[in-house]
Amino acid sequence: MTTEPSAVLFDLDGTLIDTAPDFIRCLNQLREQHGLAALPPEHIRRFVSNGARAMIRVGFGLGPEHPDYLEKHTAFLDLYETGVAVETALFEGMDELLGTLEDRGVPWGIVTNKPARFAVPLIQALDLADRCAALVCPDHVTQRKPHPEALILACQQMGTEPGTGIYVGDHERDIEAGRNAGMKTIAVRYGYIEQPENIDLWQADLIADTVTDLAKLLQ
Repeated sequence: MTTEPSAVLFDLDGTLIDTAPDFIRCLNQLREQHGLAALPPEHIRRFVSNGARAMIRVGFGLGPEHPDYLEKHTAFLDLYETGVAVETALFEGMDELLGTLEDRGVPWGIVTNKPARFAVPLIQALDLADRCAALVCPDHVTQRKPHPEALILACQQMGTEPGTGIYVGDHERDIEAGRNAGMKTIAVRYGYIEQPENIDLWQADLIADTVTDLAKLLQ
């Protein structure tokens, strides 16, 4: 970036923090309760960005229209709520990246499709609550990403203009939301990208393969 951004917003799962280990643990725990063998972590990991609905599809082959879906969906969320930060952590290098933004006086925030009941205790457990200048969840808006409402709200909370900020995400809807809000966008290849998704086709302004790459781009 040639000029200092007024703010940097991050998607949560797969962009700022690695929540996959707890999703994997909870899904395999639920499968075990139903007498099923554990699934390979890498198989589950790719779908984490799409939340609990995707977990039930991957773990049990069920969609929302199936009569057994709601019971398993609820059970998964209950398991997850009791252990949102057992194995979850910032991606390696991300703490330093955030520290650099803070040292430069660039506020950063989170815009996620993760409900507040999970996102709030999670960022508290990771000691991010006091560092984060905005946290916008689906509970706080009428439209989810890729609608720009959540990103615009976060910028309002930080007192910045969307047009001078950056949004970082690991899903095509993140890049679309950023574009819709008039922000610069960075897609991260290290996130939870479903196959055969092609990140190069998302029309992001920039692509970061690693957190180190992302830190360079944000300088």
